[in-house]
Amino acid sequence: MLAYVLRRLLYAVPILLGVNLLTFLLFFVVNSPDDMARIQIGVKRATPEAIERWKVDRGYDKPMFFNEAERGTAKLTDTLFFDKSLRMFALDFGRADDGRDIASEILERMGPSLAIAVPTFLLSLFASITFALLLVFFRASYLDFWGVVLCVAMMSVSSLFYIIGGQWLVSKLWALVPISGYAGGLDSFRFLVLPVLISVIAGLGSSARWYRTIFLEEISRDYVRTARAKGLSELAVLFRHVLRNALIPVLTGVVVVIPLLFMGSLLVESFFAIPGLGSYTIDAINAQDFGVVRAMVFIGSVLYIVGLILTDLSYTLVDPRVRLA
Repeated sequence: MLAYVLRRLLYAVPILLGVNLLTFLLFFVVNSPDDMARIQIGVKRATPEAIERWKVDRGYDKPMFFNEAERGTAKLTDTLFFDKSLRMFALDFGRADDGRDIASEILERMGPSLAIAVPTFLLSLFASITFALLLVFFRASYLDFWGVVLCVAMMSVSSLFYIIGGQWLVSKLWALVPISGYAGGLDSFRFLVLPVLISVIAGLGSSARWYRTIFLEEISRDYVRTARAKGLSELAVLFRHVLRNALIPVLTGVVVVIPLLFMGSLLVESFFAIPGLGSYTIDAINAQDFGVVRAMVFIGSVLYIVGLILTDLSYTLVDPRVRLA
């Protein structure tokens, strides 16, 4: 297993290099360093001298990939790509274009993101699996039919509708919780309960329908008929056999999501003014802050790769017959 993990980590290096390079190229196709300087300085104050000074202060005056003016390895290291991208492999994210340390900002904003993501993940998992098992228990009935209709209807509605509708109904009309904002400590519960509730409801339709499909596939297998023939009740069949044997496809979707919890929710954090990593990324995109964008893309790629490795490892825990090659 250790050899498998090490091999997968080595495979991740060229993937991260490719993601890094693609992010770098796409960003500078859309914006040149001069355009970024004008946005940060302000169009009215963006004189040629001010633009050049801004580029020099932040290292954007260097060549992109190859510095002919230097000697030896400095031809590659004293470049914009190395300075802004390759250093991230040493977890050196540098500074944002406004001068703030990116690593410190990430650590500071990770708390609010996890405060939303962790309860959302746990409640969504519990609600989706419970609802799917309920539909499977009453399969081929009116409850199952209208439950699937409800899932499809919930899937068809945009997340923005749930966010705006929830803010209007719960915060503005009923005045139960604040409409936006964030506070530390125990006061954070008032600000997080609505975003968490909306996130759970928004993802319930697609998740429950997917789990229902998995459980229906398992419940038609021979071992389930054998369990019923031995006199087991339908509830015992569902929880002791179907749910257990459906864990591998369930884990495929669940474990991959766990590392991505650190990245926060872009829409929810932005609409509810929560200072997490999601809103941090949106603000960086709006401000054309390349330093923050590349750091968040890199972290997201690393976490996704870690999630895939954890998914493979979790298979061996659920079913010891699975062997990692």
